[in-house]
Parts: sequence; structure tokens; C-alpha cells
Amino acid sequence: MKPGLWRAPLLKAAELGGKVLTFSDSGGTLYARDGFDEQAMQEVMALKNERRGRLAELAGDKRFEFLEGRRPWHIPADISLPCATQNELDESDARTLVHNGALCVAEGANMPSTLEAVDVFLQAGTLYAPGKASNAGGVATSGLEMSQNALRLSWRHADVDERLHVIMKEIHANCVQHGKRADGSVNYVDGANIAGFVKVADAMLAQELY
Repeated sequence: MKPGLWRAPLLKAAELGGKVLTFSDSGGTLYARDGFDEQAMQEVMALKNERRGRLAELAGDKRFEFLEGRRPWHIPADISLPCATQNELDESDARTLVHNGALCVAEGANMPSTLEAVDVFLQAGTLYAPGKASNAGGVATSGLEMSQNALRLSWRHADVDERLHVIMKEIHANCVQHGKRADGSVNYVDGANIAGFVKVADAMLAQELY
């Protein structure tokens, strides 16, 4: 995960009742078997966002286990959130996640799962949210920041979060509309791709670019 981006996924997961088990960077994975408590999360955020440090610096802390050079996808969890670099989660990782009973994989980066990994999730029926949809929140937030600047306003965190929630619900609804299959399940990859195409096509038609 890039410096400065450690705060949002971490706090939102905890806010929604999730137990955060791992963090990872290019040096390895930091694992808290019983989950990171609030103090530990604050320490990780300070390390990454303020000191620009490496998770390996916490390797000697008895609260954690540092898995040098390893990615986190072998650790059993209900939800996995790849939020760093492109192609960080490959086919082997995907099969491990499915084998361990992962219920949901939601991307928080641009294409962190390889195409082969995506195929594994779709074939297994794992709830898979592609970055084209689930990672759109970052771009949306940038748009909200631009709106604030243009209007000479300063919104509270709660105001921005509320507006972002509305945007993400609309994205989800569009994915469901265009990705619903005959058996009632939703292919979010198809839904996101078709919804994106429709949006561009409608804009072209509105401007008579055909």
C-alpha cells in the first residue's frame, strides 16, 4: 500500500466491525493472530504515514509475527483487500484464498489481481469486486475535493464520507443492473465493464459524437 493510503481501508474495516489480521508491504507481511487493536493500528499508521517506515521495523514486537518476503494471501480470512500494486495477487494466491474459504475479495488498487486470479474467483463463485468499481472511491473522493475547492467550501469528514457512500451505492447498483445473471447471481466484472461502456456511450451520444 502506498504511503499516505494506510488510513482509509484500515479504519473503515474496523468501523464496519471487521477484525484486521494483516498488513503487508514489499518487505513482507505483519500478522496479528487475534487482530490489530486500536493502539496497534495507530502505530502502523504512524509508521507508514508519518515516518515512511517499513513493517519489518515491527518484527521484534511480540504482539505481531512478521513474515519476511511473504504476501498475506495464505492466511485464512473472510475478506481480503488487495490495496497496493498491480498483479500482487496471482492465480496460486487466488486458489489458496478459495481453499481457505474466503467469502469476498474487494480490490482497493488498480488491477491488483491477475486475470488468472480473477478467473479463479469467478469460477469458484467468490464475491469479487473489481478495482474498476470498488477502487473508484479514490477517484470519487478526488472529485469531491475539487468540488470543495471550486465552491470555496470545507466539508467535514462525515460530509465527504456521506457523499462518497452515495456514489459507491450508485456504482454498486449499476454493477448489479448490468452484471446480473440468469441464476440471480451477479458478475461484478461484467457489470462494471458494461456500466463503464454505457456511461461513455451515453456521453458520446449526448454530444453527437457518432
